[in-house]
Parts: sequence; structure tokens; C-alpha cells
Amino acid sequence: MGDTFIRHIALLGFEKRFVPSQHYVYMFLVKWQDLSEKVVYRGFPEIYEFHLKEMFPIEAGDINAENRIIPHLPAPRWFDGQRVAESRQGTLTEYFGALMSLPVKISRCPHLLDFFKVRPDDLKLPTDNQVKKPETYLVPKDSKNNSVTDITGPIILQTYRAIADFEKSSGSQMALATGDVVDVVEKSESGWWFCQTKTKRGWVPASYLEPLDSPDEAEDPEPNYEGEPYVTIKAYTAQMEDEVSLQEGETIDVIHKLLDGWWVVRKGDVTGYFPSMYLQKSGQDAAQAQRQIKSRGAPPRRSSIRNAHSIHQRSRKRLSQDTYRRNSVRFLQQRRRQARPEPQRSAREQAQTGGAKPQPAVPPRPSADLILHRCSESTKRKLASAV
Repeated sequence: MGDTFIRHIALLGFEKRFVPSQHYVYMFLVKWQDLSEKVVYRGFPEIYEFHLKEMFPIEAGDINAENRIIPHLPAPRWFDGQRVAESRQGTLTEYFGALMSLPVKISRCPHLLDFFKVRPDDLKLPTDNQVKKPETYLVPKDSKNNSVTDITGPIILQTYRAIADFEKSSGSQMALATGDVVDVVEKSESGWWFCQTKTKRGWVPASYLEPLDSPDEAEDPEPNYEGEPYVTIKAYTAQMEDEVSLQEGETIDVIHKLLDGWWVVRKGDVTGYFPSMYLQKSGQDAAQAQRQIKSRGAPPRRSSIRNAHSIHQRSRKRLSQDTYRRNSVRFLQQRRRQARPEPQRSAREQAQTGGAKPQPAVPPRPSADLILHRCSESTKRKLASAV
């Protein structure tokens, strides 16, 4: 059996998805060495962070720009104000095609192969209970040369405003000044949102952003007091009264997944905010989550931001932890009562409580003609003699 490698990568199109919030993913057809073809889905933020310069600094031109053979990542065509740059940089199809033509040590490196391996999320189909199903848009072919062009729409990004200055602490983040208006490419459940302006792009804490039309986040889901089981992959000590402290490896229930990355969790009868980045569903690989924690860490909470300036007159609507606890306790008590079997009562208890056994229904009396038709000859003679 030979080495694993990729023969070809083609951009098929993109999907507009609505869970956990509106975002877009690219669809790639990956042809492997055994001629098998797999469809994988990757978001642009993930593609943006995919690079080989750390593994191949010479070929990436970090030491000498003249030695660069690794292509530049093209700007997506759905970024407004980037069309001139795109025409120079080419398309994603050309980008990955160029990667495949590089020397074997690059085109078959583990980092590239792992990026395009099929993941469990690639195999998930939309469920019937989803209110809005994903919308698929295939990339058209250029009629002149029969080649696949890049995505041109219809992608509409949501616009938000920065409520305070944000200083970036890593190269993948984007600095903001109060009042900056950004387009949100993807709202990650971690509370870090991938945003862009006409000149830059990167990760921004959701807590620094507000919608233009309302202080509330329209895509925040309702609380789910049944809860979803998660496991903590990193310890956290509460910094505020409405937060909860947990050690690594503890199992909790998530009862409210807020898009700012601070989820409401339940441990026993205790509820509180906890960073979603430090949580993982049981049985899932925590390696990717650990890399995100290392590169960005948990985003700050809105209440910790100084000199925040909102354009809205009222503040965001948020439930208090007392409300979460009260509703959670009420839900758990109701669930325990439903799970408890109903004890059987004696006949005497049923009589005392008026709970007599239901009697069978009495059928209607048949007509005289029907009785004469169905009765025996002996009965007919008796009836005739009686008349």
C-alpha cells in the first residue's frame, strides 16, 4: 500500500448555514491517491488560518522573498472592496491547484493532508427539526474556457459596530477602534467572531460588537433547561459572582449557549457563566479546541470592558442567574415527578377518592323487529301465543 496523498482539489461551491448561527462554508471535492473522491466543508476563517510558512519558512519567503514558491492565499470574492486584489491573486481553485503542484515534501505534508481529511461534521446531514435547512450554491463554469470560476455571491454578511477599542494580541486577530463597522463572516461558538473590513480581517471578541439595529443578539437561542452534557477540558476560576468555577474533567449540563462564548452551565443545582472554549462534548477530540485555547484564549465578557460606548438607549436583555437557577430547579423537579412511577391504589382507596373502576358501556336496546328476526323458533312461538 503506497503513501497517502491528494491528486486534485476542486472548489464546488458554498453552503449558507444557520446553525448555530448564520455562516458560510466552502465545499471542496478532494480526489485521493486511491481515486476515491470525498466532499469536505471548510469555513473561510479556517482556510485563512491554514498556512505552511511555519513548516516551510524558506519556501514561504519568510527568509528571502525571492525564494517563495508557496502561493498567497486569495481574498474571497464576496469581500466587498477586494475585487481588484482578487483579480491579481486568483481564485481558491487556483490556490489549491498550485499547492498540489509544489514539491512532494510540501504537497504531501501531514498538515495539508490532515486539513482535507473527512471529519465527522462533513458526514452530518441536516436534521428534520431544523427550522432552516442549509442553502447550497454551486460554482458556475466559465463558458469561454470551461473552467470553474470563484464564488461571486449571493453572500450577504451581517454588519456590526465596535463598542470599544480592542488591541489584538496575535496575528490572527484584528484590532478595532470604537465605532468601527465590520462585516461578520462567521460567529464561532467560542465567542470569537471572524470579521472583515475593506482593508483587514481577523478574529474579534463578540463582546466588543453590537448589532446596528438593536442591542440584542437576534441569533441567541432560547435556554434549554434539559441541558446538554459537556466535559471541561480546562479549569476556570470564577472572576465574577455570576460565574462558576470548575476543574478540568468535570461533567456539566449546558443550559444556554450564548453567542458571546460565555455559556450558562449547571452543576447539580448551581448555575453560572463558563467559557465555552473550555468545554467539549464527551468523546470528541479535544486537540483542536486546545489549539484554539492556546492561540486565543477565552474572550472577555461584555461586563469587563471599560469605556464601552453603545449607540442604543437600552442595554441588552439578559436573564439573571437567579432566574436560571429557579427555572432549572423547577424543570428538574418536574422531570423527577414524571420519572417516578405512579403507586397502585387499593379498591378501598379508589372508592374513598371516587376513583371507581370505569364500567363498560351499555349497548343500545335492539328494536322489536330485530329481536324477532334473531330469536329462536321457541321464543317466537311463545311471543305469538302471548299476543
